Amino acid sequence: MHQEFLCQVTAYGMSAGQWVGVPLGSYRAPSLSLALWWMRERATWMAERLDPLPESCRWPVRALVPVADDVPDAPGELRAWRDDRAGQDAAGDRLARGLLVRFATRDDTTVYELLAESVDALRIQRAALIDVPSLGASA
Repeated sequence: MHQEFLCQVTAYGMSAGQWVGVPLGSYRAPSLSLALWWMRERATWMAERLDPLPESCRWPVRALVPVADDVPDAPGELRAWRDDRAGQDAAGDRLARGLLVRFATRDDTTVYELLAESVDALRIQRAALIDVPSLGASA
């Protein structure tokens, strides 16, 4: 039943004293395997931008600086989530059952969120909220 999935990546942080979300991408996956692939690929994409290898990128000298030891390792957690085979299987099982899959991690300023859900499940939930008048009822 669940054959199409909406996948999203969002970063959340403070701006002008308010908590705001910045969409980093979305994908309407035509299959479960493509939804999981896209989420793993986006986890890699974010991790590489948050923690690039200095020798593999074209950053100006001193553009990359170390962070304090107590700052959460968001890039490491993104890579660990991506590489967790059992976790990926569990995420696939949840999506196949029509349940939301969410992975979030943070560093010292930002929360990074990967989200996927069944388009069919969303439609079913939306239909349940619509108050359909019974046929034959008079107004």
